[in-house]
Amino acid sequence: MSDLALVLIVAAAATGIAAGVAVGVKMARGPMTDARRGADFGGDFGGDLGGAAVGVAEAARDAARAAVDEALRHMNTMLVGERERSGAHLDHKKELIDEQLRTMGEQLGSLTDLVVGVERDRHRSFGELTEQLRQQHVGVADLTATAQQLREVLASAKVRGQWGERMADDILRFSGLIEGLNYRKQKGIATVAGGHGIPDFTFFLPNGRLLHMDVKFPLDNYARYVEAASDLERKQYRDAFVRDVRARVKELTTRGYLDNDDAVDCLLLFIPNESVYAFIHEHDPELLDHALGQKIVVCSPLTLYAVLAVVRQAVENFTLERQAKEILVLLGQFEQQWSKYTDKLDKVQRSFNTVHRDYDELMTTRHRALARPLDKLAQLRRDEGLSLVEPDDDVLALEA
Repeated sequence: MSDLALVLIVAAAATGIAAGVAVGVKMARGPMTDARRGADFGGDFGGDLGGAAVGVAEAARDAARAAVDEALRHMNTMLVGERERSGAHLDHKKELIDEQLRTMGEQLGSLTDLVVGVERDRHRSFGELTEQLRQQHVGVADLTATAQQLREVLASAKVRGQWGERMADDILRFSGLIEGLNYRKQKGIATVAGGHGIPDFTFFLPNGRLLHMDVKFPLDNYARYVEAASDLERKQYRDAFVRDVRARVKELTTRGYLDNDDAVDCLLLFIPNESVYAFIHEHDPELLDHALGQKIVVCSPLTLYAVLAVVRQAVENFTLERQAKEILVLLGQFEQQWSKYTDKLDKVQRSFNTVHRDYDELMTTRHRALARPLDKLAQLRRDEGLSLVEPDDDVLALEA
């Protein structure tokens, strides 16, 4: 039980006692009716009892007032203490709230920085995406223009021929072949039948052999096939394109490119597009074998590069072989001359050895043999007291 509850109970008890005493006094002072019969004894006793009741009532009121005052003081003290505890608790709560607010502020700042960073990254990513979309738009526009140019190329026979020649030129340049050294372009040749053909490209092979290539190719019906709107039209143009290709193969067999003795036993037919080459494989698989039977090799850009690589390697190997033979001949000639050189050198060496022996003999034996008589003559002059007088310059001049 708390102190506040105990004080309230004491105050309530004092108040109840005071109220009971007051009721007793009131009853003592009231009319007694028939109880006051005989009057003297009862009147004196009632007067004494009334005076005592009044005193008790006053004492009870004083006690109740004192109890209430004490209760109020205790309650006031308790309220002050509770207020102080509440203030301290509120201060602690305020500190906790301030700390939480600071933490929330820091977290909110971090969140704000994160949001700003995300927004900045979003703007940058959006800008990059916009730039990529713009580049894709430019690429699509370029692709559309290229497709339009390709459509125009396929629509003109003259431009198709120029396009095929340009493709062939790029492949030849990429293969490392040089015009005038490894091949020539559109130079007429005389055929055995008396005709005059003009192959688009002629490649130089070893021993004066030639390999001809034609780049003209029928693409009209293929272009119509690509642009056809119905399956029936596509079938018609596809069959027409296959017939055109077979007709082109047959036409090349009548050009007489393979009749000359300097031509190799095959001819190249260049298809300037891999898609067209694959289309022929798909819809007429026997065409390539048919062309090979006519000694015509059908080439796409990739296969032409492979063929030219083989041609270039063959030419280089032949050149290397021919140069190796020339080197062997030169080595034989060098060996012959070297043998003669060594023979002469040995002869000279023997002559030098003979001269050296003769010189050694002159410087040793012959020299000593001549020196001995001279030494004896000198000894005789010394024995006789004679000295060898050197003639002066005047005597030498007269003798001269």
